[in-house]
Amino acid sequence: MDADVIIIGSGMGGATLAAALAPTGRRILILERGEHLRPSARDRDVDAIFRDGAFRPDEVWLDGSDQPFNPGNYYNVGGNSKFYGAAMIRYREADFQPAAHVGGTTPGWPINYPELETDYQAAEALYQVRGNAAEDPTEPCHSGSYPHPPVPDEPDMADLRKRLSQAGLRPSSIPLGVDLSDWLSGGQTTWDAYPNTGRGKMDAETGGLAVALGYKNVTLRTGCPVEQIDVDETGRVTGVRLSQGETITSPLVVVAAGAVQTTALLLRSANKNYPTGLANKSDQVGRNFMNHNCSAVLALHPLRKNHSVYQKTLMVNDFYLAVDDRPALGNVQMLGKITGSILAANSGLPRWLADFVAARSFDFYAMSEDLPNPDSRVTLCNGQIKLDWRRSNWAAHSQLVKTLKSKLRQAGFPVVISKPFDRRTPSHQCGTARMGDDPATSVVDSHCRSHDHPNLFVVDASVLPTSAAVNPALTIAALALRAGRHIAQTELAD
Repeated sequence: MDADVIIIGSGMGGATLAAALAPTGRRILILERGEHLRPSARDRDVDAIFRDGAFRPDEVWLDGSDQPFNPGNYYNVGGNSKFYGAAMIRYREADFQPAAHVGGTTPGWPINYPELETDYQAAEALYQVRGNAAEDPTEPCHSGSYPHPPVPDEPDMADLRKRLSQAGLRPSSIPLGVDLSDWLSGGQTTWDAYPNTGRGKMDAETGGLAVALGYKNVTLRTGCPVEQIDVDETGRVTGVRLSQGETITSPLVVVAAGAVQTTALLLRSANKNYPTGLANKSDQVGRNFMNHNCSAVLALHPLRKNHSVYQKTLMVNDFYLAVDDRPALGNVQMLGKITGSILAANSGLPRWLADFVAARSFDFYAMSEDLPNPDSRVTLCNGQIKLDWRRSNWAAHSQLVKTLKSKLRQAGFPVVISKPFDRRTPSHQCGTARMGDDPATSVVDSHCRSHDHPNLFVVDASVLPTSAAVNPALTIAALALRAGRHIAQTELAD
């Protein structure tokens, strides 16, 4: 065998799993289709990033009407986390239970919050999260404290926090994987949607992967897209085939390529014994695709400027849980500070007007749960990825945006505008290989092991049974630590 464990993908799931398995001493090979992001003049160039799409891959998928579009996913060491906003938020206890929403009812998870709590705690330590669990009344129980205090508010953000409190809200600090001084030393910008080519953000590369590669038994190979997973006649995985033709053998394979690419790989690996793809006896691979319902909400006063550089320190969960006759609506958090260039590129406003608005705006990110739907799915069409996303629960999101706008006007902002994100903006894609106890309705068990193949695991956002309404990075990391512990005890034990 060429390796004891092959991990396909170096994003949040794959990198964290590698860190969990590294101490076993077994030969772990991480295969990443992309390359390292290297420092360049474009790293903090707002026009290059947001207007020119300098970092967006040249990739085309089909939508539900067979129309081509550029999806905006990133392929590099660390995956999408290299560009993420570093929000490391725990799912709430209610997120693991069946719940009624405006748009339907979500299924429960095969595990509950207490079963994942210690892994959440370990993930926060691994990614050096900065936060304060006492500020948010919806925050679930913590068995320990955050490794660091919250990233501090800038003066205008401190004023915003006060205004939101006076409007009857309970703003809290976003738990963030950011070393502020390190990040700002590379340029006076926010980190949200900017590439991390240093160590300012704790992403999959600077967090989990850095720990894993500190062990001599862990190897990373870049530029290695996996074309197919091989299985024998008994259903056991034997290894993988790379696009360039090389075969690599291993008694254990973990797919961590992201909700869409993981699906594509499993479907592409179909053979005579598994004609619908691997791990797909249930016909659930690719189904239940979810992508958060998100909108940008800009609040401004024409006579007041916002001098913030990074801005992304506050969130509001007052509308997160169902209360009395109000349903669960979702999470509100700050976007990284927008600029005139960003606003012009995304709104069509003339640059002079975009500059005027951006100089005065406080930029919010309203996020609501998208519910699982078996007809919302990823398939292959003549080898090309087709994403037929059936957006759900939009009425709840509309109510969240409307409620937020009202509160922002109470907080002293006479002008509040909003714009929903479309399918070109990946908003936490998940759900296509969901976990569950029943092999007939799920793809993996609660330890992320395939129901169909005993030595195949899926450890990324694919396995999430529900999307909840907060950023999933920390939950993906916690699940990877849990899966890693299980693999070490059952597959790699001496």
